[in-house]
Amino acid sequence: MTRRSTYIGRTGRSPKTLLLLAISMTALFSMSSQALSPETDARAGIMAFAENCFSPRLTAGKAAKVFGIANVTHDFYDLEPFTDAAPSPATNRAATPGTDRRCEVAFFGDYTDPAVQAVTARLTREGITTPVETPAIHEDLRTSGTALLAARRLNRQKIAVVHVGTRPGPSGVETFLNVERLRSPK
Repeated sequence: MTRRSTYIGRTGRSPKTLLLLAISMTALFSMSSQALSPETDARAGIMAFAENCFSPRLTAGKAAKVFGIANVTHDFYDLEPFTDAAPSPATNRAATPGTDRRCEVAFFGDYTDPAVQAVTARLTREGITTPVETPAIHEDLRTSGTALLAARRLNRQKIAVVHVGTRPGPSGVETFLNVERLRSPK
């Protein structure tokens, strides 16, 4: 009787089993970058915005990675980076006059309630709670879809204007969240 030898190795699994496991894991990881549902995409976009857009250390490179979520668009520029990162110019839209930084996400559907809750909770957690008058350029952006438009002091020199709302998108109504940084009015 001839015995066929199969190398099992340290894992206790045959090469054929390991290959099937590797193929399964590859398929699983590739599915994670695909859309799961509009609500899942929206929640991922809201979380990514809240966790990253208020950080002065966010760079264009990191933004491209953290906002690489299925069905979530992002816009980021930072003309005066907090770190030694190179400035990143506005590419998707023109810079709002007077601002030196914008971080924005948008996705299909109306998810303004959870977006406002996440943004206000993050502002509180970051200690960005001192209200200031909303600059006229931002008041002009207020639309019927605005759910939140608030200006907060970051420090003596800078303020942040947070805008959450809905607008027409390529597939119907979309929710957007953005924060823009600008010099504090005297």
